[in-house]
Amino acid sequence: MTIADLHHHLRTASTTVTEEYTRLFHGRGNTYGAYRFLTVDSVDKVLFAVLFEGSEEEESIVSMLRDFYVREGRWEALVIQQRYLPTAPSTLIAGELPRITYAIENSLKYHVNFQNAQNIGFFPDMKLGREFIREHAQGKKVLNLFSYTCAFSVVAMYAGAKHVVNVDMNKNVLSMGRENHHLNGLNTKKVEFMPYNILKSWSRIRKSGPYDLIIIDPPSFQKGSFAATSDYEKIIRRLHEFAAEECVVLSALNAPELDSKFIRTLFRKNAPEFQYVERLKNLENFPEIEEERSLKNLIFKKEAYKVG
Repeated sequence: MTIADLHHHLRTASTTVTEEYTRLFHGRGNTYGAYRFLTVDSVDKVLFAVLFEGSEEEESIVSMLRDFYVREGRWEALVIQQRYLPTAPSTLIAGELPRITYAIENSLKYHVNFQNAQNIGFFPDMKLGREFIREHAQGKKVLNLFSYTCAFSVVAMYAGAKHVVNVDMNKNVLSMGRENHHLNGLNTKKVEFMPYNILKSWSRIRKSGPYDLIIIDPPSFQKGSFAATSDYEKIIRRLHEFAAEECVVLSALNAPELDSKFIRTLFRKNAPEFQYVERLKNLENFPEIEEERSLKNLIFKKEAYKVG
């Protein structure tokens, strides 16, 4: 693929853009050769590109994106993030950044911020996982572990969940999570926001249970707090303490080096009462040359024991 090919790809992808968050180019799945370090998204009124590695072509890519932005004329700003640099700076390349920008998905809105963090506040690849929760949350008590900005909680409450508990050690993302509920007209009287280290807060988490629907969506690695290779097992080992007699778990992992067998093995060894049901599909506009390196959303189900 050349710069010209990349430009053509973006023009083709942009023909179907709506107000919804859309991945226009996903190089991270290694399906586009040399551009594995690049992603390009349409986020409301912002064209947002992320460079995950430095490249000799960076100047040419930025120039092409600026030309694409101007020619299309559908966005108010072009922002490029250099994720490979220590502070992952985002730079306004063209236009004027709107005062407020939303990630819009299935009619729901989420606040995003291009300037203060490595991640803008929303993970678009989890769309089908959120749709699963939206379909299964009605009347349920939901536990959202590693809740980040609480997108799962928003869809659960929108779908009629009885109660949702969000747990994340970062108070700032929980505050944004609360705002995401208000943004969508959702009352938070039945929503809890727990700013705790999950691995050290089992008694507090258990107190609000038992839970009918549990979401485990951790970072693959967070220095000083979580490593999937060693800590994921600690969560699964505790499931019996706060899961209801009938319970569904969405167990997610986005670590390329760990496959879906890793999670299934942890459940089989540590929570055998939960039976594996399925792995959710991933979005077509997040292509991956090796499926097991992509996002893994696995569903497990525990059912009440019935005599006879």
